Amino acid sequence: MAYNVPQSKDAFLKMCNEANVSFPYSEDISPLNQKIVIASKTINNRIVYQAMEGCDGTLDGAPDELTIRRYLRFARGGAGIIWFEATAVFEEGRANPRQMYLTEKTQDAFKKIVNDIKEEGIKANGFEPVVIIQLTHSGRYSKPNGTPAPLIAYNNPIFEKDNPIDKSRIVTDDYLDRLGEALVNGAVWSKKLGFDGADIKSCHRYLLSELLSAYERDGKYGGSFENRTRLLTNAVTNAKALTGNDFIITSRLNVYDGFPYPYGFAVKEGEGINPDFTESKMLVKSLVKGGIDMIDMTMGNPYFNPHVNRPYSKGGYEPPEHPMLGVHRMLEGISEIASEIKGTPVISSGISFLGSESANVCSAYVKDGKFDFAGYGRQTLAYPDCANEITSGRNLDPKKICICCSKCTEIMRKPGGTPGCVIRDGEVYMPIYKKLVLGKE
Repeated sequence: MAYNVPQSKDAFLKMCNEANVSFPYSEDISPLNQKIVIASKTINNRIVYQAMEGCDGTLDGAPDELTIRRYLRFARGGAGIIWFEATAVFEEGRANPRQMYLTEKTQDAFKKIVNDIKEEGIKANGFEPVVIIQLTHSGRYSKPNGTPAPLIAYNNPIFEKDNPIDKSRIVTDDYLDRLGEALVNGAVWSKKLGFDGADIKSCHRYLLSELLSAYERDGKYGGSFENRTRLLTNAVTNAKALTGNDFIITSRLNVYDGFPYPYGFAVKEGEGINPDFTESKMLVKSLVKGGIDMIDMTMGNPYFNPHVNRPYSKGGYEPPEHPMLGVHRMLEGISEIASEIKGTPVISSGISFLGSESANVCSAYVKDGKFDFAGYGRQTLAYPDCANEITSGRNLDPKKICICCSKCTEIMRKPGGTPGCVIRDGEVYMPIYKKLVLGKE
């Protein structure tokens, strides 16, 4: 059964009633307009434009025409934080041939785009957005040359089924040691290029995220909680030590995978896919101890169970639950985990399906101290000026919101696809959709 994204309060309440869930709700959306200081950086409001990969860089990993267009639109949009998309630190860890890749050759292009984002923000809105770069290794989703070339923490029959990945593709402890060093060096480098912070990415089953559930892996990166979280916690701790108190170290962090033990993080053995946040709480406390400045929490795997982290109106399969259940699990789970680390700012995720009422719901959570930022993903591609709407005290325009139709994802899944909003930004992305997805010139 398909569910449309709510375009009014009445539609939102009707959907909540159908799913038998309730969210806090505030007519006053001013809490999202509050400033906050993190690591000496003044953030002008509580709206984050999440990392949205465009797969549209140059072949050597620099921002290209569509990349620049996207980030200048974001800069004009008024968000307090712009999360620059997944940027590889190893060539073989790129998710596609046009993924961002930070090297000596591309560093000037990165320096320019972050400067342009800040200048555009000042010109349009009177303040600099805080810009955070996401440093990544794509792990089992690596396709540096356009064909799958997975590098995995362990074999996983849920994903691999009857075609297990050759064990030679399981990364060694030595490789992970080098990856940790590269992530730390990437953070240090990013600061020199003008970024305000770096995200040690550990979400959505990319390599660091997969390690969190490496219960059956041998060696110092598998088995115990300490081992499974070692790479992430060491990278965060070392990056913070080397970048200082005026640079934000953060992580886009999976706090629940949605897969059964021993293939999913934050579940108990023998209890299926029911969330158990015991280790999630242990992990965030460990990261805070290591000096992390902020945590951007998410769940699930967009390749395999996207209903967990980005419920949709139309997608690749019939979801096993009402979409509001997925949003509710996300926001309530984040709130529960955030309560363990009071004083460390937390960003929410998965709110685009709340439609026109997303700001009202997130304002209530922020006002109640449940989390600190509303993190918008797909919505930013459809409605890049949504932050300005919210901070001006206006409710989101139903005619501009993301309708969660998954067309951006359909483009991304095609070789050479450069995703964007086909519905709201159709002049640019409808021709791409027609060509790559529909096979029409």
